[in-house]
Amino acid sequence: MRWPVVLALPLAACAGGDVGAPRMTGRPMRVMSMNLCTDQLVLALLPPSRIASVTWLARDPSGSLLTGAAARVAVNHGNAEDVVSQRPDLVVTGATSTPATRAMLHRLGYPMVEVPHAANFDAIRAATRQVARAVGEVARGETLIARMDAELAALRRDPAPPLRVAAWDGGGFGASEGTLFNEVLAAAGAVNVATRPPANGYRRADAEVLLQAAPDVLIRGSAADGAPGRRAEFERHPVVRRFWGKRRTITLRQAWFGCGTPFAAEGARRLRDELRSVAQGLPAGPVIPAGLS
Repeated sequence: MRWPVVLALPLAACAGGDVGAPRMTGRPMRVMSMNLCTDQLVLALLPPSRIASVTWLARDPSGSLLTGAAARVAVNHGNAEDVVSQRPDLVVTGATSTPATRAMLHRLGYPMVEVPHAANFDAIRAATRQVARAVGEVARGETLIARMDAELAALRRDPAPPLRVAAWDGGGFGASEGTLFNEVLAAAGAVNVATRPPANGYRRADAEVLLQAAPDVLIRGSAADGAPGRRAEFERHPVVRRFWGKRRTITLRQAWFGCGTPFAAEGARRLRDELRSVAQGLPAGPVIPAGLS
C-alpha cells in the first residue's frame, strides 16, 4: 500500500481577505502537528527548535509517550486559528482528523502531510518514513524503525509464555483483529482470546462471555479511575474480582498501543515482561473451576 504525502493546492483567498500561507522551501523549520499520533512522530524526529506546536494531548501521559518533549514546545487545539497564528511551514496531521480544518488549510495553501492510521508494524514503518521524508529527517526515521525492528526480533527469539489473555480497553473486549493492540499482544507472545470464539462476537463487557473464554490474564488499557460507568461496574463485578484479581490483571498504558509509532514495540516488550512475572505466580490448573464455565 502506498502512503502518499498530500500537499495543499496553491494559495487561495478566504472570506475577509487574502491570507498568506507560508511556502515550504527545502527542509521545513516550523512544523506543526495537529494529531496525537503525528505528535509522537514529530517529537521523535525533530528538536524543539523546529516544532511550531503539537496538540495539547501530547502533554497527557495517558495517551502520549513523549510528554517531556511536548512540554518544551507550544501546543495547539487542532483549529485553523492556531495555524494562522503560529504560521508553520508544514502541517502534519492524521488523514481523518479535524476534516473541516484540513479542508480550510488546503484552501489557504498550507503545505500539509496527512498520515493514515497505522494499525500494524508495516503501517508504522510506512507512516514513520512518510513523516521523516516530509520533515527532512530520513536518517532519523530509519533509526527509529531499526530500533523497533530490533525490539521485535528480540521478542520473536524470546517471547512471553503463551498465556491466553483478554484485552480490556475501557468499553469492552478490545484488541480485535486489525487493531494495533492485537499486534502488540501477538508481538509479546500472548494468545488473544478476543480474536476467537466466544469473545470475538462480543465487543461490550460481558462477564458470562469472559467466563466462557476463561483467559489466564486480563489486560486493561488503563486503570479504572473510580468514576461511575460500565467500565467501573465490570471491574467490580464479583466474577471478575474472583477470577481475575490483582494476580491475573495487567495494566498496559494506552499510549503504548493507541498510536502507530515505532514505540509500540517497546510496549510489547514491557507487556512480555509483565506476562512473565504474572506467569511465575499463577497456580497450576484451569482459571475457572470445572462446572462454572
